[in-house]
Amino acid sequence: MTNIAICGANGKMGKTIYNCVSARDNCKVVAGIDLFTEQYADFPIVDSPDKLPVKPDVIIDYSNPASLDGLLNYCLSTGTPVVFATTGYSEEQISKIKSASQQIPVFFTFNMSLGINLLVQLAKKASAVLGDQFDIEIVEKHHNQKIDAPSGTAIMIANAINETLDNKYHYVYDRHSQRKKREKTEIGMHAIRGGTIVGEHDVIFAGHDEVITLSHSASSKTVFAEGSINASIFLKDQKAGLYDMSSLV
Repeated sequence: MTNIAICGANGKMGKTIYNCVSARDNCKVVAGIDLFTEQYADFPIVDSPDKLPVKPDVIIDYSNPASLDGLLNYCLSTGTPVVFATTGYSEEQISKIKSASQQIPVFFTFNMSLGINLLVQLAKKASAVLGDQFDIEIVEKHHNQKIDAPSGTAIMIANAINETLDNKYHYVYDRHSQRKKREKTEIGMHAIRGGTIVGEHDVIFAGHDEVITLSHSASSKTVFAEGSINASIFLKDQKAGLYDMSSLV
């Protein structure tokens, strides 16, 4: 049995995780962390990690980048493994997460969907095969409540492609102020926000007289919740280190 605490317990993802965990018999939610401490299930919710009434086996974080320091302090002081599923971290914050993994087990990815992580691998393969003969554009679509843009997943895809191509490319997020032809070393990223779109990502390879498009669409938040739960069960028994979705497949 894996005892889980949810950071961001009163958010949409926090409640989705709870519902998914409730349908399993190999894990349970024992506590929650959220600025809003209204209780909706049979576990306590506190407003900071240091007030947790029990020590969980793993913490799943679907909160806000502002929660990072307090969460890391708790996990480092108690040796608690943590699954980071929040997006919008700064480079400095990502550095802190990676540094913490030297002392505790840390699972960190920009997207908890197994399908998205397969898309990343396919995009890397396509980049290696197509080389610099195709222009690369990434289009991501999300609901109108999402704050960060481009999405962390779009950046993850772009980074994977760029690493495959020896980091020769630079990212272009907005072309409206530029009046010039597209450079060969661009990876364009475009963010669409509207309605209740859960998450869609297209990776477009546009060449001479042909276009290849890799696509992934999530129709529910459940796919991300299930991924983070699988990650937490995996992480419980791991040594200190930095893990991601490739560790689960």
